[in-house]
Amino acid sequence: MKIKLLLVDDHQIVLKGISFFLTMQPDFEIVGEAGNGQEAVERADKLQPDVILMDLNMPVMDGIEACGRITAQYPHIKVLVLTSYSDQSHVVPALQAGASGYILKDVEPEQLAEAIRSAHKGNIQLHPDIAGALLTQFKPQGQGHDEAEGIFMGDGQVTDFQPAERHESLTPREKEVLQLIAQGLSNKDIAQSLVVAEKTVKTHVSNILGKLQLSDRTQAALYAVQHHMNGGTKS
Repeated sequence: MKIKLLLVDDHQIVLKGISFFLTMQPDFEIVGEAGNGQEAVERADKLQPDVILMDLNMPVMDGIEACGRITAQYPHIKVLVLTSYSDQSHVVPALQAGASGYILKDVEPEQLAEAIRSAHKGNIQLHPDIAGALLTQFKPQGQGHDEAEGIFMGDGQVTDFQPAERHESLTPREKEVLQLIAQGLSNKDIAQSLVVAEKTVKTHVSNILGKLQLSDRTQAALYAVQHHMNGGTKS
């Protein structure tokens, strides 16, 4: 079965360029195109694509609003943002709107194809520059990369992880720890905040990663943002 794609961008030359490359992939089928968010919502309803490539800055309705409407009504449709905006004011709202990933338009064509395939499987896709920007937001101020706690992300590849909603299995304390991780606190800071031993925090973090089936703190922080569990960020 081919992956059905809906392409959304208000620039025809961009649509044509993306379409030309993707039609060369044997496992993709482009079922439609749209020039703004409102058209994307309407065509998602009619065409029922598997994955939507969504631009953000468009007339009539922007990509974030369109993403929110589509994912709310059709949770089986994956929306992969493809844009030139890398700032957090665009990234975080897009993820919170239900986007299955955030890719910049300077990505290599082959990486875009792989991102589509992975998003279709249910993984969250992040351009390496986006992952880095979010890391800066989550990382405790005044600290460097902490590989021991899984904060460093460095191979320059598109990052992905499973976003399935598993946080209902977390205990109230584990949810509290997850929120503090997303605010950029280290284990030591969390221990001080909760007035517990640092060893206890490490146990909670290990349990959180296991229950959410994530590999490190970065993925946990991104999970918390997408599921509105971050409780704001540190100033």
